[in-house]
Amino acid sequence: MGSSSIGAAAGAAGIAVPDTQGPLSYSVDAAQGPVRLRYFAPPPKLRRHFGSLYIFSVSADRYADMTRADVPQLRLMLAGDGRYHLHGGAVAPTPDVCLLGPTLGATRFELDRPSQVVGISLLPAGWISLHGGDASALADSLCDLAAERDAAYAGLLADLRAEEDGDAMADLCWMFLQDRVKPLDAATWHLLESIDAWLMDEGSPRIEVLAEMTGLSPRQLARLTNRYYGAPPKLLARKYRALRCSARIALDRESWQTLCDDGGFYDQSHFIREIKHFIGLTPHQLMTEPSAVAQLTLLRRSLGGDVAVLNRLS
Repeated sequence: MGSSSIGAAAGAAGIAVPDTQGPLSYSVDAAQGPVRLRYFAPPPKLRRHFGSLYIFSVSADRYADMTRADVPQLRLMLAGDGRYHLHGGAVAPTPDVCLLGPTLGATRFELDRPSQVVGISLLPAGWISLHGGDASALADSLCDLAAERDAAYAGLLADLRAEEDGDAMADLCWMFLQDRVKPLDAATWHLLESIDAWLMDEGSPRIEVLAEMTGLSPRQLARLTNRYYGAPPKLLARKYRALRCSARIALDRESWQTLCDDGGFYDQSHFIREIKHFIGLTPHQLMTEPSAVAQLTLLRRSLGGDVAVLNRLS
């Protein structure tokens, strides 16, 4: 993307936000390059299960970029093909119906031809509904959801490929997913809400605080956060601290040196390593030359309260 900033990308391409009385969605084009990304907020009854739905397209014959550490993603490949270079070193071709588990480091992807993908971010309740297994078992990994869990996803993919209108694509996905949402008991909802609130702490969240909030031991918490979020509490706290800081650097234009001093990092070298690990870019790159995907992913925050805070940051 050269030296264009996130703000410049949004300004040059335009962010379209419809009347708040209707479905909240917006589309953003990169200021430079072949990438387009449009986000849709989920309908109210699905907002506790899923974050944003997005349509991602690349017009270039070949394209490569980085994505930040994130929540699990359901991605349906409408056109194109490529591969993920996952944190940890594994390289995996993307299946047409891809469930990418929670990522605990930046992930590189490559596309071999012009591509279009419909993706949905899964919150823990969505993970329980669509997969149901231990999320840590698929951390920094992926599976073919149609082959391994539910062949009906292949039908959804075919319907999406036959559709050209983005709003209609989103409606198809939400209708499909609402039939697969599983109810959770009150205790599970309370646990997930407590963990989310703890992860959104502006400082460096301590496990003792989470233990007091939930009444669970550190060992119990590690088992449950692995199951629902893909990692133990300490690693999750590091991940979301880095994600918060990266958004404040890139979108709010805050000094990364000040964030380093106030955020519980040992020193500037530690801060730089953490941002690079979870975001794939250094703080300086976030300020001066973020990639197209880094710019557009951060703009997900513009969906505001119609998307869970956890997904706006990740």
